[in-house]
Amino acid sequence: MPIDIQCVADVRAQVGEGALWDHTYGVLWWVDIPQGLIYAFDPERGDNRVHMFDEPVGCLALHKNPSSAHRQLIVAAKNGFYFYDPPSGKYTPLIDPETDKPEHRFNDGGPDRQGRFWAGSMYQGTDVKTPPGPARFWRLNADGTVTAGPDGYMTTNGLAFSPDGRRMYTAESHKDVQTIWQWDYDIDDGMPSNRQLFFQASAIKGRPDGGTVDADGCYWMAAVDGWQVLRLTPKGAVDRIIDLPVERPSKPMFGGKDLDTLFVTSIQNGITSPQDDAGGLFAITGLGVSGLREAQTSLDFHP
Repeated sequence: MPIDIQCVADVRAQVGEGALWDHTYGVLWWVDIPQGLIYAFDPERGDNRVHMFDEPVGCLALHKNPSSAHRQLIVAAKNGFYFYDPPSGKYTPLIDPETDKPEHRFNDGGPDRQGRFWAGSMYQGTDVKTPPGPARFWRLNADGTVTAGPDGYMTTNGLAFSPDGRRMYTAESHKDVQTIWQWDYDIDDGMPSNRQLFFQASAIKGRPDGGTVDADGCYWMAAVDGWQVLRLTPKGAVDRIIDLPVERPSKPMFGGKDLDTLFVTSIQNGITSPQDDAGGLFAITGLGVSGLREAQTSLDFHP
């Protein structure tokens, strides 16, 4: 079966990101960060519903609430973590772990295999001389508190977990770093340790942006500014390169009924040439591989 690449939602997102497949409801949730938009793309119906959020939103987690008849979300946005009910538009602030860093917002993130929601911050200030270091990953706990995770980033990205949940991936997109790391991950206490180099991207066309892991344990990297997505083996070797019609792919995520469609968000801001589909959502089929179900996150309370 040949590989087929289609733009399935031509919305010209300024910064399309945060793709997360919802197996229960059969939709792909994704965001336009600076516009504060949360999308729900239904591949069976071909529609892309939009929900308004009142501030820039970086990434999402699926919230498990047995008493709700529809999907609810946990959102990591400009000013911290929120509980969000898409049909009503109601959102409830949970906690902001970086109130001392007004130049930061949340960026990339997602759940581990046990449903713990990890999200990373990023620097948005204008001081280009600021050295890497002020941003980090945070874990939202079930009781609404947070636990500090890996730090030393300018632009957190690439968060993903191996199929058994015992390896955690993080990336730095900053042009002076362009690196993906792997960590040993304790599935009992939910903390990473023993950081090791996984992939250094300076020799390829793009920088590491969002990532996901397939059922074979291979890591898929969006190569922002590189017009590509890459598949990396568990040993960090380039296994496949898929060329795309847009310069700035940002986040891959497997979805569809059989989890064998690779959805890829993209960015319109910062493109260097005219691209009709920049900022659109893409669906890649015919890859011959499938992904994994994303875990749902639970809180000990329901706002």
